[in-house]
Amino acid sequence: MKVFFIGFGQAGGKIVDKFIEFDQRASGGSFRAIAVNTARTDLMGLQNIDFEDRVLIGQTTVKGHGVGTDNDTGAQITFDEIDIVMNAIDRKGIGETEAFIIVAGLGGGTGSGGAPVLARHLKKIYTEPVYVLAILPAPEEGRLYSYNAARSLATLVKEADNVILFDNSAWKNEGESIKGAFERLNEEVVRRFGLLFRAGEVGTLGNVGEMVVDSSEIINTLKGGGISSVGYAISEVGVQNPEPERGLLGRVLRRGPQVEERRPEDKLMGEDRTSRILSLVRRAMLGRLTLPCEYSTASRALVLVAGPPDELDRKGIEKAKSWVEENIAGVEVRGGDFPAQSRYVAAVVLLASIADAPRVTNLLEIAKETKATSERIDEENVLKLDESIEPLFE
Repeated sequence: MKVFFIGFGQAGGKIVDKFIEFDQRASGGSFRAIAVNTARTDLMGLQNIDFEDRVLIGQTTVKGHGVGTDNDTGAQITFDEIDIVMNAIDRKGIGETEAFIIVAGLGGGTGSGGAPVLARHLKKIYTEPVYVLAILPAPEEGRLYSYNAARSLATLVKEADNVILFDNSAWKNEGESIKGAFERLNEEVVRRFGLLFRAGEVGTLGNVGEMVVDSSEIINTLKGGGISSVGYAISEVGVQNPEPERGLLGRVLRRGPQVEERRPEDKLMGEDRTSRILSLVRRAMLGRLTLPCEYSTASRALVLVAGPPDELDRKGIEKAKSWVEENIAGVEVRGGDFPAQSRYVAAVVLLASIADAPRVTNLLEIAKETKATSERIDEENVLKLDESIEPLFE
């Protein structure tokens, strides 16, 4: 899938920087990207996005020092300087872009404020879908971060074609500081979504999947709007002379998957291929999702299984799709395979338009309480984010 990433704010820029690193290591050419920020030092710290594609906005307002946690200011600056951002996108060239993906952390100011404004403008100008990959702050980051996230999310679901969430609180290890966890969490994001967004391409062995998941499958899965979550599971297979660092999955996993995903009992040697693919997909959907939610409320789903061609069993994928269909509210379940040189088989399950996510409900409740005691909102700001903080699930 040809994707144009816009990393907005500090978290968004760092994650997109890792997406570009992943794309470069996996043959490259699928991902284009720019990074947008109000803080000059955050842009300077990126390593893989070209300098000319790092866009500093708000220089006259905040002089390159960022907006802190003030997402009203982030929204205002983005609105005032949207032409600078759009010119950077045009300069990079959209080429064969099939979707725009804005990546932003929703707890701070620049990303949470600017992402909804950018989504609105992209949809006015381009016909390609606009998705947002949004990072939810953990509760211990503070009530203001939760308030920012709720306001931004309430606006994003109205402006974007779909909002795919990654909840930091669900992925932070016990006793681990948020600051110390950021690098690892960003890798978790790229590991899951990098594979999903490369679906439909020619595999690293020159193979085309027997059941191709192309960009239209992803677009149709996400077409209903709302919020979505992604499940992921990986297992090791018995491969002679494995060289995972040379294959796509090996590149995704070059720093190693989580310990819980590499247990000895997860190896696929000696198992029936059909059964183990079904088992892998079940683990992906029933395990830790990017956004913990009631998976049975999903309206649509997509199943992608990637790995060595000999391990990709059509019957197993069909059974896995049927199992997913039996366990979600909707009946639209798409799926297929992605041949890749690796000693791993990975399953990605995209659960679209979720109707029940306790973390989001809790976030909105915190935001309502914070709003009741806050006096910092400018009621006359024509660009104010959605302040109604209404429930996202009907």
